[in-house]
Amino acid sequence: MTTWQAPGAGFYPGQGPYPYPQQNPGYPPPQEGYPYPQQPGYPPPYSGGNPPGPGFIPPQGPPYGEAPPPVGPGFGGIPPQHPGMYGSGAYAEDPMQDEIKGFEFNDKTIRNGFIRKVYSILMCQLVITLGMISLFLYHKPTQQWVMRHSEVFWIAFAMTIVLIICMACCTSVRRKAPMNYIFLFLFTLAEALLMSVAASTYKSEEVMLAVGITAAVCLGLTLFAFQTKIDFTGLHTVLFVAVLVLIIFGFIAMIWPGKTMTLVYASLGALIFSMYLIYDTQMMIGGKHKFSISPEEYIFAALSLYLDVVNIFLYVLAIIGASRD
Repeated sequence: MTTWQAPGAGFYPGQGPYPYPQQNPGYPPPQEGYPYPQQPGYPPPYSGGNPPGPGFIPPQGPPYGEAPPPVGPGFGGIPPQHPGMYGSGAYAEDPMQDEIKGFEFNDKTIRNGFIRKVYSILMCQLVITLGMISLFLYHKPTQQWVMRHSEVFWIAFAMTIVLIICMACCTSVRRKAPMNYIFLFLFTLAEALLMSVAASTYKSEEVMLAVGITAAVCLGLTLFAFQTKIDFTGLHTVLFVAVLVLIIFGFIAMIWPGKTMTLVYASLGALIFSMYLIYDTQMMIGGKHKFSISPEEYIFAALSLYLDVVNIFLYVLAIIGASRD
């Protein structure tokens, strides 16, 4: 067998295929296996033969003076540590522990900040909407002017359709500031105008009663979504089918109008969008739920919650109006 030998270097006699280069202390011998020799006392002491060259210093200490600790499932699959190789100490701790703990802490902090931002935006949207509804209810000249200029209503309706499609389909529109805030503000104004025109056809006490009922229902559903162990985020398919059924039922209610039909349709709509409010809330808070929304989608999350609250309010108002008609 031919042995490897560095230029100008000798090796211990009698060691076979494990030559030790001279004047290169600490150089590990070529061998198979993990990564040290598996027999204690390696290499054997020098005994006779050609003397080593000048300046040769035999390697001392680990990892050559003792066998390494075993590695396997019983030791967690973690390589042993020796001074000068992987670190210090007999066994390595799991290097991912600190990173995992830090990531969980950071993720929780980011998620809490995301929730605060979403609810801050939602409160601003609701304040704008409630203020415009109050203006139409208690300021008759504004209400009469909008009633005379019906094109304002249709312009606002077209704006809501275009803006919501842009924010839903274009990621850069709803993520890039200040464009996302501008689009959301315009959508809120258009939606508030539509709701104000719809609310102006009812009496002021009916509208205020619907506002109070909606606030109580939304608060209760939000607290339920935060506390319950039931995961509603996997019901997206069921909720989508329910909305399709509601749309079809709405066309039927338009063809055969009536008090009973209106009550059934409004009750069904309020129930479906109450479920949507729980679904969107759990998507926002993430945690142990099956699905969650990215913290970068704070505009989309606020828009989803706002639409849920708006629809619940409209259906509750329809129930109140139909029951008092």
